[in-house]
Amino acid sequence: MRFTVSVTLSVACGACGNPADREHPAHRDRTDTASAISANAPTTTASSTPATAPATAPATASLAREPAFLAQPAYGSDAEVDVWIEGGTVIDGTGAAGALGDVLIDEGRIVHVGRVTRAVAKQRIDARGLAVTPGFIDAHSHGDPLGASENFIAMGVTTICVGQDGESPSGDRMSTFAKRMRNKKLAVNVVPFVGHATLRALAKIGGDPHPNEKALARMQRLLTIELKHGAFGLSTGLEYHPGSVAPRAELLALAAPIAEADALIMSHLRSEDDDTIDAALDELFAQGDAGARVHVAHLKIVHGKGEARAIKLLDALERARKRGVRITADAYPYEASYTTIGIVFPDYAKGSSVWRKVKRERRSELATHLRERVASRGGPTATLFGTGAWRGKTLAELAASARKPFEDFLIDDVGPNGANAAFFVIDPVLQARLVIDPFVMLGTDGGAQTRHPRGHGTFAKMLRQLVREEQRISLPEAIRKMSQLAADTLRLDRRGTLTIGAAADLLVFDPTKVRDRATYAEPSLKAEGMRWVFINGHTALADGTLNKTRGGQLLVPARAR
Repeated sequence: MRFTVSVTLSVACGACGNPADREHPAHRDRTDTASAISANAPTTTASSTPATAPATAPATASLAREPAFLAQPAYGSDAEVDVWIEGGTVIDGTGAAGALGDVLIDEGRIVHVGRVTRAVAKQRIDARGLAVTPGFIDAHSHGDPLGASENFIAMGVTTICVGQDGESPSGDRMSTFAKRMRNKKLAVNVVPFVGHATLRALAKIGGDPHPNEKALARMQRLLTIELKHGAFGLSTGLEYHPGSVAPRAELLALAAPIAEADALIMSHLRSEDDDTIDAALDELFAQGDAGARVHVAHLKIVHGKGEARAIKLLDALERARKRGVRITADAYPYEASYTTIGIVFPDYAKGSSVWRKVKRERRSELATHLRERVASRGGPTATLFGTGAWRGKTLAELAASARKPFEDFLIDDVGPNGANAAFFVIDPVLQARLVIDPFVMLGTDGGAQTRHPRGHGTFAKMLRQLVREEQRISLPEAIRKMSQLAADTLRLDRRGTLTIGAAADLLVFDPTKVRDRATYAEPSLKAEGMRWVFINGHTALADGTLNKTRGGQLLVPARAR
């Protein structure tokens, strides 16, 4: 049974865990509407039984356990705190069910979650009828660490990971980046990764496909230093130059410092295509077998079809876990990827030093490759440009306007570094199944300037589509995937849950009203529905209005402090 989303909030039965309806005796007279939530019914107080959670698909169905904060003694004190959030449905980020309770914040930390008998606060927020949750963590972002980050805050994102796809956030040393960040006020928390391509440049390897033992040793030493200076791990961009030429021996060598530091390898796989992704995963599994914790960035299967194909891939990840590989992933719920147009060009044509020569001496071979590659990715109508004068037009439209074959347009007018584009190569049914997997967190793979709706909509779309409309996953489980799962994977200290002593990164919102607005035509429309966003106790969004408060921090792993 599916409830009408506009007037109801689906719940799971406390007796059987199935979607509530009137066929089961335990469900009779239990209809939870949005208006009932605003009146705090049928959720319970922090001293009684937990609230029930939205229904889930079989893939993630489980009866949410009682939240731990219900066992906390009541708070009563005349000592003044900064913020008192009263009467909300607290969903603590652990996957436990929500329950009515209060949250107290002081000096950037959570000082109490649960029942309050007496408190004094500088600011009191009435959260009746609203959810109170941890702030969301964007596991794979291309946001500007120094930017206003309004796109993220509007979605409830309080922490972003930067330095993705093989490029360090500064393009240089982590110490340089850290120094620059510490002298600035940040809008959101920032988690930096060191890039594999950046390491190659620092080690003077560049695009060498056969680095010798001394070169690999230099990269290992550099990686160790970068980890000590604040990198949470290593990001790779193995589908891009120069990562695309890196041999497996190099990747295994870099796994050693990562394993020693208990850091993370966040991998843009060598291929995401349906017929080659399994081999690309095997390469990442090998790094996991070497002891490193590994992570698949923006998990997808280009031109894969159906839920069964998603399950087959997820089963491969689970088999790796059973043999000891510690592997997670992030994903976004969209049917188009977005990246450089260079992804359709062959490796031999990439690099400014070779492009003109290839264009002159191997044009026929290059044209054949581009025709076949673009055709394998849905054809020129499935490529939508997002930058430059071509923004908003497909490759087919541009080629027709130029009166030339699309491969000639790519060679003559664009080139491998000439633009970014959205590629409509993802089956939404398959992608939704990947997104709801318990080991998959969310990543926008975008930022405020990204010409793809995921940069402004990913987290809100999760709540609107997969939780509220399609009921594929419960609200507490969705919150866990967007908060605690990412925090645990990244080894973020005291973040990702609403617990005493945790950093006060938290949200207050109506789960029935949060929605994404960004589209491919208008990718920069901000999400709606968040009421309050706190970052380290600072108010980034107050009663639905974004402000200029910059409460973010450059986060540092415990080993680097």
